[in-house]
Amino acid sequence: MAYRKFKADQLFDGTELQTDKVLITDEQGTVEAIVAAAEAGDDVQVLSGILSPGLINCHCHLELSHLKDVIPPHTGLIEFLCSVVTKRSFPQEVIQQAIAAAEEELYRGGIVAVGDIGNTADTAEVKSRSRIRWQNFTEVLSFTDARAAGQMAHYQSVAAALNEAMQAAPVPHRTSLVPHAPYTISPETFRMINEATAGQVISIHNQEHPAEDELYQTGRGEYLKLFQIFGITESPFPVTGKSSIRSCLPYFTNGQTIFLIHNTYMPAEDVQWANQYAQENGLQLVYCLCANANLYIENQLPPVAQFQQLGCELVLGTDSYSSNWQLSIAAEMKTLHEKAGISKAELLQMATSNGAKALRWNDVLGSFESGKQPGVVLLAEDFSKAERLV
Repeated sequence: MAYRKFKADQLFDGTELQTDKVLITDEQGTVEAIVAAAEAGDDVQVLSGILSPGLINCHCHLELSHLKDVIPPHTGLIEFLCSVVTKRSFPQEVIQQAIAAAEEELYRGGIVAVGDIGNTADTAEVKSRSRIRWQNFTEVLSFTDARAAGQMAHYQSVAAALNEAMQAAPVPHRTSLVPHAPYTISPETFRMINEATAGQVISIHNQEHPAEDELYQTGRGEYLKLFQIFGITESPFPVTGKSSIRSCLPYFTNGQTIFLIHNTYMPAEDVQWANQYAQENGLQLVYCLCANANLYIENQLPPVAQFQQLGCELVLGTDSYSSNWQLSIAAEMKTLHEKAGISKAELLQMATSNGAKALRWNDVLGSFESGKQPGVVLLAEDFSKAERLV
């Protein structure tokens, strides 16, 4: 059997950084072993940088790739959302070209799996031949209970179209229905999503802006501007007097893994409450950081150190080209290392083994363990570049 041997300045195995080690795989990238350099023999490919398992992007919106450079940075979240709603309609040919280019960028940048949000099946054709694993999050929007059944039926048809188109995809994939955000999902819609997703991996955008809590605490705030686009003049959601996460997470009771996305304005007391609720009710919470998107929209980073101190499971995402300069997990690590002081080893774990575990593909991805086929990526020491080797 032919083998490939890789040695770089450092090797991240999925848990820790090592030096003077050689990674050995077969021609297809299945891991054989990690050995000391002195024991590796001949034909070792020597490289500069960090060897890492393939990177996991836990939050993306591939279908919005055509919005690159359409919405300017630093508009603030509410204005950004209004722009996405009103500016996303482009000719289908343009949309498909942008999706294909973004998928290629993700692949070349070392991404091996993506948690991808979609309101449509626009990405199905590109994903059907993609070498990336896709966890499709078909995102439900339904402002009122009266529309819940009809909206659920519509998005179930979108999910079915994705699954049908991807039956012959070269790598495994999954699709689940997910709620968009607390400010777009009615109580009955939440209940229906809970019933439809027992035991599944789902996601929800969480506490991206202080107005989200204000909406549930008072029924007022800046989200009313967004609702006006849909002809809604007042909040359609119950006033609970609580934060949005405390108002919405209790709808989930069926053993889901729930990605909380962004969490830019999530206070410590809500993190503690959410973690306790999840533990008591058989849920798994995963906190997904999309640092460059937060900077693009609000020029604000989430409280990363707080999440670490409270023992949160952290993973990384890029969000979409409507809200980011690139779709690079390496760039996300670079930003968090430079601006939040997170260590390289911690960031690499978020980008590999944590993401693989959260997406339930850690039997194959996320670490250089014998028998796995996680992909091999070469990262620059400062995370300024990522190159897929296998």
